[in-house]
Formats: sequence, structure tokens, C-alpha cells
Amino acid sequence: MTRSDRRRVTKMKIRIEIDCTPEEARAFLGLPDIKPMQAELLKEVQQRMTDALKVMNPEAMLKTWLPATIKGFEQLQEILLSQIGSAKRPDK
Repeated sequence: MTRSDRRRVTKMKIRIEIDCTPEEARAFLGLPDIKPMQAELLKEVQQRMTDALKVMNPEAMLKTWLPATIKGFEQLQEILLSQIGSAKRPDK
């Protein structure tokens, strides 16, 4: 092949479509089936979430959160009252 022949060579695109399910593709590529592992992990996550919700007693949560909320509200009131008090005083 001469130099001028090489310049005339065109490139080709080849497109292959494969119609298969994910399971078929996984088997074809030799990848492991992880569905059993996913099912076990999902059960574990579900159990942990259930246990965590059982521990979250609404009354205990309110006792934990309420003091901080009340303290924050009191601080907000103090700030607003101090601003209102300073706004009423005439500047000299």
C-alpha cells in the first residue's frame, strides 16, 4: 500500500446491539449474582431501623429537645426586648 492509498482509507463504525436482561448480561460477563446478599443486607437495614424507632420514645425525645428549644426562645425574647428598649431611648 502506497502513501496515497493510505490517505484514502476510510474508518468504519460498527454498532452492536444486544437485547438481554441484566441477569443474562451478568451471567455472560461472568459476574456474581448478588441478589441473595442484597436481600440479606436489606433485612439487616430494616431490622436496625425498626430497633432505632423503638428506642425513640416520643416523650424522651421531647424531654431532650424541649429544654434547648425553650432556652433558645428565651434568648430570642431577650434580644428582641433589648432592641425594643434601645429603640425607645432618644439618641443624645
